[in-house]
Amino acid sequence: MRFWDSFKRAIRYNYLRVMRLKVSIHSVALGMAVGVFTGCLPVLPFQTVVALTLAFILRCSKVAAAAGTWVSNPLNWVPFYTACFIIGNWLIPIDVTFDPHHMELKELVEQGWGIVVVMMTGGLVMAIPCSVLSYFITFRAVTRFRKRRMIRLINQYKRRHGEQSTHDKTLDS
Repeated sequence: MRFWDSFKRAIRYNYLRVMRLKVSIHSVALGMAVGVFTGCLPVLPFQTVVALTLAFILRCSKVAAAAGTWVSNPLNWVPFYTACFIIGNWLIPIDVTFDPHHMELKELVEQGWGIVVVMMTGGLVMAIPCSVLSYFITFRAVTRFRKRRMIRLINQYKRRHGEQSTHDKTLDS
């Protein structure tokens, strides 16, 4: 139970960290899309480096880009890379084998460039719609978060200064 609680806390912390970024909504959404795009590519362990480089080039949020790469994480690598292989092998039928239960770097290297081409193709096919979708979801989520936060801050201000401002009005008359 402790692991689950700390996992939920880490998710919430990173969610709030992205939502509270002091950059434009477009920058956050584009950064997330860049991160999700590179997270879908089988370029492990360089996903974050690629995402940060693209975020720098596109001038979008680097924090959101780094967070977006976690769309593929240790909990879902096997099904994720299996999907990359299946989609890529369907599009480019090269004679390569891929056993997700025995995924070792040595065996993947022995497959040669064929496995790289197949998996990158599958990753690109998954990355494009996922990143576009993540842009719009993030844009809407950040917009709603900031709007609710602004309303909450205005209400807090009114509660704190409401009596004082009414008191000031009576003194002026």
